[in-house]
Amino acid sequence: MTDVSVNGTVRPPKLATRPGPVSLAKKPPAVGAETLAPVVPLHPHAPAAAPVAVGPRKKRRVLKAGRALRKAVTGEHARTAGRLAVRHSLYIAGGTRVVARRAWSARTAARYERMMQAAEAAGLHDVAREWEERGRAFRAARHQRRMDLLTAPQKIARGAVAGAATGGGVLLALGGALAWSTGSWADVLTPTIGLIEGIRWAADFIRMVWGPATTAAPWLAVAGLWAVGRHAQTAPTWAMPAAQRAVGTDAGAPITPSIVVTALRDLGIAPLRTAIKRMGDAGAQMLGPIVIAGCGVEVDVTLPSGVSTDEVQKRRKKLAENLSRHEHEVFITIPPAARTVRLWIADSGALDEPIGPSPLVTDPDTGADYKSGRAPWGQDLRGDAAAISLFQRHLLITGLSNQGKTASLRALALWLALDPTVEFRLADLKGIGDWGMFDGLATVLIEGPTDEHVIEATEMVEGLVAEMERRLLAPRGTVFPPLVGIVDEAQVAFMCPAVGKDKRPYGGTKATSRYFNAVRKIHNQGRAVSVTLWQGTQDPTNDNLPKLVREGAHIRASLVLGTESQGRMALGDKAIDGGAAPHLLRQGLDKGTVVVAGDGIKVPAGQSSITVRTHYVDDAAANEIAERAKALRTEVTTRTSTAGTAPESDPLDDIAGVLGDSPRLRTQEVLQRLAERDSRYREWTFSELSAVLDAAGAPTYKSDGRVVVSRDRVRTALENRRENASDNDSE
Repeated sequence: MTDVSVNGTVRPPKLATRPGPVSLAKKPPAVGAETLAPVVPLHPHAPAAAPVAVGPRKKRRVLKAGRALRKAVTGEHARTAGRLAVRHSLYIAGGTRVVARRAWSARTAARYERMMQAAEAAGLHDVAREWEERGRAFRAARHQRRMDLLTAPQKIARGAVAGAATGGGVLLALGGALAWSTGSWADVLTPTIGLIEGIRWAADFIRMVWGPATTAAPWLAVAGLWAVGRHAQTAPTWAMPAAQRAVGTDAGAPITPSIVVTALRDLGIAPLRTAIKRMGDAGAQMLGPIVIAGCGVEVDVTLPSGVSTDEVQKRRKKLAENLSRHEHEVFITIPPAARTVRLWIADSGALDEPIGPSPLVTDPDTGADYKSGRAPWGQDLRGDAAAISLFQRHLLITGLSNQGKTASLRALALWLALDPTVEFRLADLKGIGDWGMFDGLATVLIEGPTDEHVIEATEMVEGLVAEMERRLLAPRGTVFPPLVGIVDEAQVAFMCPAVGKDKRPYGGTKATSRYFNAVRKIHNQGRAVSVTLWQGTQDPTNDNLPKLVREGAHIRASLVLGTESQGRMALGDKAIDGGAAPHLLRQGLDKGTVVVAGDGIKVPAGQSSITVRTHYVDDAAANEIAERAKALRTEVTTRTSTAGTAPESDPLDDIAGVLGDSPRLRTQEVLQRLAERDSRYREWTFSELSAVLDAAGAPTYKSDGRVVVSRDRVRTALENRRENASDNDSE
């Protein structure tokens, strides 16, 4: 029995079942059950339609098929197949274009027009007239050929008649001779019949091969066009195989004129590309001779009108990639000629090879002459020795940290130390012993990074000023020995916040700064009396290297820097605009490579800077050179820094200090931190460290297989020592 509701809908009959508990939670469908779509009746009195089953398995199969299809379409195999199809299709299209261009050039005077325009653009008017004459001769010959075609049918007809008559007569003569010899008059026509049979056989042969030939001819033509396109490499790089895209077909290949012109054409400079296309020699007239220069080649490129040298310089990276080189293997400079750039292109990987050792190391008899000698600093990119004159020249060398700044500066000082007339006053504001070999060579040696060391360094530079003023007031004609002041890590001095009793700051970049003022005074008048100042600094900015100070140096050198603006501060705008690019050197890989601007070093004509790969002189070799220098001069008493001197600390206190908050440290780390804390620990070994700890009752032990020092043990030993000391005092 069914119930009828108020609105007329039919209710299903009630089942006589025991009512169970009502659950408000939605019951999940059973596993494998089909989801029933809701059914809306079309009419209130219409019977309910059967539920439509939408199977989750079918949905999963559809989704899985869609994912598989998408993976097949976008997968690596599909991309490889797509590149393959595009590559070979473009070979055919490019080959067609090349063949059409060749045919057009052969049938028209376009070639002569291009050559004439290129000669006119280069100002070669004699060559332009020569090509004009050749073009005129080509047109006259072509006109004559066309006129000959008008009379060709008559000539062909007369020739055919004459040929047929002559041929028929020859055949009859041969037939008569044959009939005379055989005695049969029927042989008179034998040669003619033989010719007719030969013509029939030829016709049969042509009929036999004509079908296959006409079928294969289009495919052979396509194959020929494909071969031309492949040889001309008309497909883009992205369509090439992955290995060829990564390595390149000509990576590390020798530099040829066509490679250079193609690299320039593809720089993305529209006027340059257009001009090269118009040149009949494909742009070869732009290039000077390609000459071997050290570990690479050098070539001058005369740019066409409308293309500036600055546009090429800004595209150095793209030019290097077009030449199949890394960016650091291509250098662009500006020679004296107008609209000309000079390219130096290294052999692939050559700049990653180290240069030889310094002559200071290999030749113990090497000497120095401050006035007329030149320090053997390294090699330029051409592989020639780069020597620098230091006579009465202030020097500034900058660069990022840990790129060889101190080693490059120290190599010059070690060479100059071999001249016994030179006096050194030296401040190392890093203070880790890089200049320790000058103890006994320099009259002043300050080592340390604190404000107290900066104060001493400032007083040292002010002492140079006082000596300079004394010399300036001496009688005219007085000869003074060279006096060289060296401040390494000069940025520490400029950034020092210390203020003296006279309220004047030691650091800073203002006119009240004592260090700044002293440096400026030496720059202004020092060289006249052989008082010069060398400075080394990191990360040049207006705060740690004021403009007046950096512009006062005669020789400005820079290792790798982070930005072009830093390069301009280090070397000046003129050097950077002329092609100097210390900011493009590779950090960590080009250690010791400096870009030098200024006088004192031989710079190629027309250039504003030179790149030098300096010789590296390690600490052991530096100590040997210093000993040779000490043997050449009388004994020098070095006044060392007194800043921060205090009663000798207890090693156990220092060990506790370097441990800090670390519960334990490896013995190697403890030794390293002790050496950084105090120079007297630089010679310590594991046995000396262990002896101190054992004596204090805080022995080392192994943790995870490594020998370590325990912070708690050291602190306990210190507390026991203090308690014992207090007990002894009370007694």
